[in-house]
Amino acid sequence: MTCALAPGSPVFSPSRLGLLEQLQLQNHHGCSSSGACFLPSSPLRPFAHLRARIHPEPSPCAVQPPPAAKAADPSSSPAVKAPVKRRRPAPLLVPAAATVAPAVLEAAAATGVEEVAEQGEGFAAFCRRGKGRKRVEMEDRHVAAVALGGDRAQALFGVFDGHGGKGAVEFAADNMPRIVAEELERSARSGGRAAVEGAVRRAYLRTDEEFSTTSSKNREQAGGGACCVTALLREGGRQLVVSGAGDCRAVLSRGGRAEALTDDHRASRQDERDRIEALKGGLVLNCRGVWRVQGSLAVTRGIGDAHLKPWVVAEPETRTVDVGADCELLILASDGLWDKVGSQEAVDAAAASSGDLPAACRRLVDMAVSRGSSDDISVLVVQLQRRPLR
Repeated sequence: MTCALAPGSPVFSPSRLGLLEQLQLQNHHGCSSSGACFLPSSPLRPFAHLRARIHPEPSPCAVQPPPAAKAADPSSSPAVKAPVKRRRPAPLLVPAAATVAPAVLEAAAATGVEEVAEQGEGFAAFCRRGKGRKRVEMEDRHVAAVALGGDRAQALFGVFDGHGGKGAVEFAADNMPRIVAEELERSARSGGRAAVEGAVRRAYLRTDEEFSTTSSKNREQAGGGACCVTALLREGGRQLVVSGAGDCRAVLSRGGRAEALTDDHRASRQDERDRIEALKGGLVLNCRGVWRVQGSLAVTRGIGDAHLKPWVVAEPETRTVDVGADCELLILASDGLWDKVGSQEAVDAAAASSGDLPAACRRLVDMAVSRGSSDDISVLVVQLQRRPLR
């Protein structure tokens, strides 16, 4: 029995011959019905001359180049020019850090700082170097400047988390207290919360500008960036001004309940993505589940990161809180803690230390490490009811 194809088939031309008869006839003559000759194919594989073309799937973080423009045919009539479409630029390629030699890592482990602890009246801080990363030294810093600017009624506490080198984080920790004091002195005549918040904002921007100027002159201090969170205690501890740029976080214990005073500035935030993409050349890509600025950095604010300007900014978000009788503790920490420990967990663990602030800091760091944190971890705890600033 023969199988005849219906006339008008989209694959074959109309024919009265059966399919097998056509194949035998073509194999006998070595030519197709249209007259084009081809090599005889196997009866078991009559369509062996057809080949499928498989295109590789593009990378999730790659921007495909535009297709090459075709040369214009001079004989053809002039075509109407199509409107030029705006294309996003390719993502900025940031060179990957070179692999550190094992001998350098061993020397750093032997001589580098593994832990830093500090204790004062009404506060304590503890920092531990991450064990899981191939880094030469710890990139976290903290600051506790009591009697800021010579005024015993105010103090500045801060935690700084560096990335891509220690230049920015060291500069911020060393200079932020001085710059904040200078800006507060300039705004002393204005008074009011708005003036104080404006002074802190200008201090962040000045720190970023001064670091940019310094790093351009000194290559040893160039490179990298730093996330910052600061807490300014004023009026003898009755007012708290908290600012942040990056993913370091400040959490207040109010009546035993955790209250986050800052929001993480990460590329996963919709408002941050909108801000960046509204700028010229701004691009945020999702690389393996993590949103990154230009496919590089996961945070969107901080000090430094000159190669990602103007998308990564030093503009902080600031909040002022009146310290009442129900305000017990303030916890400042880098993301090495917050990526593993929740805000309420941190408040409960610190409160369980019964006023032993150094023990509270160590306990929080140990909690994060036990849950798999490989990042540098810095924790600073301030006991608000001691009112040391009087």
